[in-house]
Amino acid sequence: MSDGLNDARAMRVAEIMTDFRNLQHYLVQLRATPTAEEYYLEGYSLLRQCTSEAQSILQTPFSGSASSGSGNPESEKQQLRAIITDAAVRRFQCQRAYLRAHAGLRWMNSRNSILRGQKPNASHLGALQQADATMRNELLAISDAYVENTLRAADAAQGKWLNEDPSLAQIQQILMSRR
Repeated sequence: MSDGLNDARAMRVAEIMTDFRNLQHYLVQLRATPTAEEYYLEGYSLLRQCTSEAQSILQTPFSGSASSGSGNPESEKQQLRAIITDAAVRRFQCQRAYLRAHAGLRWMNSRNSILRGQKPNASHLGALQQADATMRNELLAISDAYVENTLRAADAAQGKWLNEDPSLAQIQQILMSRR
């Protein structure tokens, strides 16, 4: 029997997809122009990896079942739940890539601030190593639990309906099954 929440589910799909679209938009606009010597530095590699992850997420097929619009509220409920789960997993992946990319951009800005247009030399070594260490520490702090917490906190602050969002354990299980 239908529970009358399909409108709330449909609204939740729209909210998650809007977040996903915004994250994707941000990630595909990342532009870093390292020199040939800098190309393989950790921060620039991270930025390329985040952009690549965003593209990969877009190319992953929908994991729910494709059902026709029969008008049956129970079928709609199951379909909307599947879409919420799939969209939430994609949004989670994009949020993780976004947070990692942001750490990479902070690293790039720190590096540029340290070098001030000069080639790296011995006088820059300590500061550049500190920038590298800071980025690594930031990346270590971006755990799955942290990513999920940032999403839930933002959703809760906006008063969004979260009753059927997948748990972190469910998201992790889905991501493991896709590998």
